Amino acid sequence: MKFSKKTLSSMVAAFAASVTMSAAPAQAVELPCSTAKLVVPWGPGGGTAVIFGIFEKAIEASDAPTKIKVVTVPGQGGGAGAKEAHAAKPDGCTLFAIHQHLVVNYINGVTDFSWDGFEPVAMLTDTPEIIGGGGHVEYDTLEGMLEAAKANPGEIPTGVSMGATSHFLFIMLGAKTGTDYAYVPFQGGTAGRITGLLNGAIDLGGINMAAARTQRGDGALKAFAIASEERSDLIPDVPTLKELGVDMTYSLTRGIMLPKGTPQEIIDYWAEVFKAPTQDETFVSEQAAKGTEVLYLGPEEYAAWWKDTETGFLDAAKELKVGRFQ
Repeated sequence: MKFSKKTLSSMVAAFAASVTMSAAPAQAVELPCSTAKLVVPWGPGGGTAVIFGIFEKAIEASDAPTKIKVVTVPGQGGGAGAKEAHAAKPDGCTLFAIHQHLVVNYINGVTDFSWDGFEPVAMLTDTPEIIGGGGHVEYDTLEGMLEAAKANPGEIPTGVSMGATSHFLFIMLGAKTGTDYAYVPFQGGTAGRITGLLNGAIDLGGINMAAARTQRGDGALKAFAIASEERSDLIPDVPTLKELGVDMTYSLTRGIMLPKGTPQEIIDYWAEVFKAPTQDETFVSEQAAKGTEVLYLGPEEYAAWWKDTETGFLDAAKELKVGRFQ
């Protein structure tokens, strides 16, 4: 079972009902640092670094007694940063910015631990993937794309970061639709893939909201479907996969973890610190403008989400004999 947005919203409501909704500051704890390091396991300028940079500014402006500093640790598709955070002391002074990459790292043998090698703190944002193509491709719809893929199995050049979440987007789409693609490794994340789509080096790839909004008008890019439960208000003309008959959602759901063994009072402290910005309308609007929904879950609910999400990835990897399941 996968959590739908409706289910997640219900979880959020249940959590909200169980806590005090005042704007009171987080309960102070004794930490051996005045500023904690937030490890973002990708380079500066990427989507995750940008999103957590907004959190950094919000927490800096708050009355939280301990601030955060984003430190980017790129490499190994997120694995290098994950290993650094995993090995850190459980004293509350090192946090880890995570999305589904860690399960993919585990499947591919990059790490020998998955999400449960950390202590879940909070889910914060959800960014649905958009399946796109270069303006040079002959088809204009997902139906046309899938027909081309079935007619040319394993031949359509598709830009991905090999073994990363962008790769699994098309692996899981292929499992749902009976299609296969020629994967072309691209560095630089989404920005690198968009460049490849624009110059014709690849035909297909995941694109971000900014590109979907600004680079389609002149035909340079095409957006075939968004992998969310509902259409986005930012690109209302782009249908969902489910509308088009593909029962699949796929998004980067970002959150915060702490090293295994971190005391519960420190987990609760950071959960409250990161919760505060998610209740600010200006902050929510700033994230929405980037195509990212603010979606907060506390430690227990976030752990439940991870268990369910990992199951979906592991089942797909076993079925397709990917990574450690070959």
